[in-house]
Amino acid sequence: MHNFLRQTASKILNQGIPLKNLVIVLPNRRAGLFFTQHLGALIEEPSWMPEIKTIEDVFYEFAEKRPADDLTLIFELYQVYVDLHPEPETFDRFYFWGEMILKDFNDLDQFMADPDKLYHYLAEIKELESDLSFLKESQIDLIRQFWSSFISQDKKHQEKFLRFWQLLKPLYRTFQASLDVSGLAYSGKLYRQVASDLNKIQKPSKHYHFVGFNAFTKTEEKLIKHFITEFGAEIHWDVDSFYILDGNQEAGLFFREYQKDQVFGPTFPKDLPQRIQGKPAKIKSYAIPLKVNQANLVGSILEEIGKEENLEETVVILPDEGLLFPVLHCLPETIDQVNVTMGYPVKNAPVYAFLEAVLEMQRYIKVDQQEVFFYHQPIKNLLSSTYLKSVNDSFCKALLAETQAKNQVYIPRAELVKGGRIFELIFQQLEAKGLFAYLSTLMQELATLLKDDMLQRNYLFQCFKQLTRLREAFEKQDHISVDREFFIRLFRQVFREVKLPFEGEPLQGLQVMGVLESRNLDFRRVIICTMNEDSFPPSGSLNSMIPFNIRRAFGLPVQEQNDAIYAYTFYRLLHAAEDVHLIYTTAADQGKAGEKSRYIQQMEVELNQEMEEEVVFVPVDQKSTAPIRIEKVPDVLQTLERYLLGADGKSQTAFSPSALNTYLDCRLKFYLQYIAGISEKEEVSEEIDAGFFGNLAHLSLENLYLDFIQRKGRNEIDKGDIEALRKNWIFPAVEKAIRTQYHLEDEADTKLNGQMAIARDVIQRYVDQVLEFDTSTAPFRLISLEKGKKYETALEFETSSGPRKAALRGIIDRVDELRGVIRLIDYKSGGDEKKFPNLESLFDRTLEKRNKAAMQTLFYGLIYQGTHPENTAPLKPAIFNLKEIFKEDFDPYLYEKEGRNPAVEVQDYKIYDQDFQENLKDLLSDLYNPNVAFDQTELLKKCEYCPYKEICGR
Repeated sequence: MHNFLRQTASKILNQGIPLKNLVIVLPNRRAGLFFTQHLGALIEEPSWMPEIKTIEDVFYEFAEKRPADDLTLIFELYQVYVDLHPEPETFDRFYFWGEMILKDFNDLDQFMADPDKLYHYLAEIKELESDLSFLKESQIDLIRQFWSSFISQDKKHQEKFLRFWQLLKPLYRTFQASLDVSGLAYSGKLYRQVASDLNKIQKPSKHYHFVGFNAFTKTEEKLIKHFITEFGAEIHWDVDSFYILDGNQEAGLFFREYQKDQVFGPTFPKDLPQRIQGKPAKIKSYAIPLKVNQANLVGSILEEIGKEENLEETVVILPDEGLLFPVLHCLPETIDQVNVTMGYPVKNAPVYAFLEAVLEMQRYIKVDQQEVFFYHQPIKNLLSSTYLKSVNDSFCKALLAETQAKNQVYIPRAELVKGGRIFELIFQQLEAKGLFAYLSTLMQELATLLKDDMLQRNYLFQCFKQLTRLREAFEKQDHISVDREFFIRLFRQVFREVKLPFEGEPLQGLQVMGVLESRNLDFRRVIICTMNEDSFPPSGSLNSMIPFNIRRAFGLPVQEQNDAIYAYTFYRLLHAAEDVHLIYTTAADQGKAGEKSRYIQQMEVELNQEMEEEVVFVPVDQKSTAPIRIEKVPDVLQTLERYLLGADGKSQTAFSPSALNTYLDCRLKFYLQYIAGISEKEEVSEEIDAGFFGNLAHLSLENLYLDFIQRKGRNEIDKGDIEALRKNWIFPAVEKAIRTQYHLEDEADTKLNGQMAIARDVIQRYVDQVLEFDTSTAPFRLISLEKGKKYETALEFETSSGPRKAALRGIIDRVDELRGVIRLIDYKSGGDEKKFPNLESLFDRTLEKRNKAAMQTLFYGLIYQGTHPENTAPLKPAIFNLKEIFKEDFDPYLYEKEGRNPAVEVQDYKIYDQDFQENLKDLLSDLYNPNVAFDQTELLKKCEYCPYKEICGR
């Protein structure tokens, strides 16, 4: 197999120059390590090895200095900016601009552009762009119609805009002087300094070889040319005729330019190697649905490696670092050695997510009467984390349950700190100046908790090192303050760039690496994941304040050069490859379309060879979801026994009207809710939804009348009583309902947020309107209220094993007596219909708009009469729809209306009693029929808001 580094090592060795007199310069340290290995295998006797350096090492050695870190440089840049600008921005607003300016300065120096001319032209261009004086108002209006972002600014804003661009030239010059005084530098400054003073470099005592380079910056080009012409240095190119001779092939962009150069041109081999087309590799591409599926596919490909093959000749390249752990988990058992040559982003680690959640929590703190409250969502995330659960799991579960039960949007600190020491540390309000010290303490505490998890401790250690560096940099800047918001933004930006380096034996085992780490390395089998456009090559975006046309004019890199570097990195992997596997995903990810890389499409055209493509799919059944039927096996029938009376005349539970309505709507839903016991997922609700609002209204009306009975010692209510209730007792009743709903103590302050305060006021209006209606019907006698009594009875029906009795039970919101008529009142927060065509329709499951509310109130008549068989008074069902209570013609009573026949008011349930019982018996017989399965409703309209529709697949 062709190996560029081995062949270069052999060539250098054959020159006969003692190795100790050589310096080998390579693009990165990884290539240097492999070069040393090959050289060691070729020498036949003990020898001093040559110096192995990167190009950076060479420049920093001649500059006798190394660059400062970016944060320190941005601080220095900001100080210069403050001195130059009459109205400077604060540091937190400048920081993200400063990063871009610093990067542009580095490019300027790396490519030795003239900063004075460049920034002079840039300022002039910006002045022309902002000068609208030559346009008439009508022209400006016309332009605005086409460009919505086009805004005619006033003179002050225009001057401020221009001042910024005019500031860049003096900012560059003053910054250079400031760095010279402070002894600091960035890499581009050091490169420019060395390249500008090449004549001061003494002839080295050792012979230099530059190996495997592709694209030089201007400073690198000058230094290497100087070494070739003045010191006889040699350069070794890792090239192929395939992309050099084709003028359109982006991978050969730089080499074609270097071939024309007087110095570089003669250093190219006369006969360019033809490895890519001379010995074509077997190339196969794979289209796969999801990103994570790639890991399984990589594992399948690697299973084909024979035991006699060298694992070192196989590489898995991951343009997306997030795939590292999925790939490692999917490696076949036959692979026992792996070398990972890439860092894993700390941002993907659970411990980083935990630290970020702690900081995020600080953004949503509320202080009320010197008590600190935390917003529920970040609290839920933290209490659900393994770190806090491992300390006090029972406390976390109990507090989460209590938060849910009380529907607490904000949770007091006093409750959170009861969990223990680490809870006290985490749940506190932080001041900006104490953030560094706080995070440092928290990380040390977490390190103690993670003593048995070395991987997470390593992540934490990387975070701690970065935090310490940040802290030291900020402590040197007394004049710069950091507020909490800026700290959180800085934390996210800086820490998300941190990577956990992997340690291993790089010369053994399967090689797993990033794209750029593969430079100069040759492999027989190449597997590349995420071969998608915008991933490999990465999306084109140069973060710069210098526009494209000026960058190109002054020789600064533009996207074209960036694309050429990645294209060469890809194609040079084909120099030695015999078996190539290219995997791309078809699903869109993070806004990127699932489009295969242009490299795959180019190869299909340019290589002039057949490329196999396989569409890997996850089997998906395209048929409709099979109907779900739960047969009434003995266990199910045994569960249903709970609703039936036993020999002692008692039952474990009873059918409610809601349960029977659910069975009529959908048998399967009844099974899931009442037999399987699968309850809806409960969440803390910040919105006042209909259910929550209805509960508060029910409780308020119940409190109002129950408290009246308790105060007065009577249950007869006249108009004067209602007038007093409306005047003095509505507000206390609603407040008491809110305390009940939130599980607050009787004397507790309700501390209502904006939505809840509005809801309270609206509920007071509803309650007042109900009282106004009651005034029109008073006097009446209250018989029972919701909490006061449960009504129950039993109903005999036929089953396959003979007659049985089912227990029926319900809670009636309000029962009162009005002029000899007993009213069975149900409060509804919706707009339930009070008309029904006939009794049979209430039990007809094929009706899309079956009147469930009417069925429920008639059911109340059955259980009331069953509880009081001696009753002879009429039982009149009523529905108080709160949505209709404000209508002048509000009428709460039920009506039977079929077709065009006039509506007949339901005056007494007992008229319907026999027919109602017969229909109910048929329903119960169906429910207990072992041959009738629990199946899905055929009325899909009823599935729209069903909490179980995910289970059904509807």
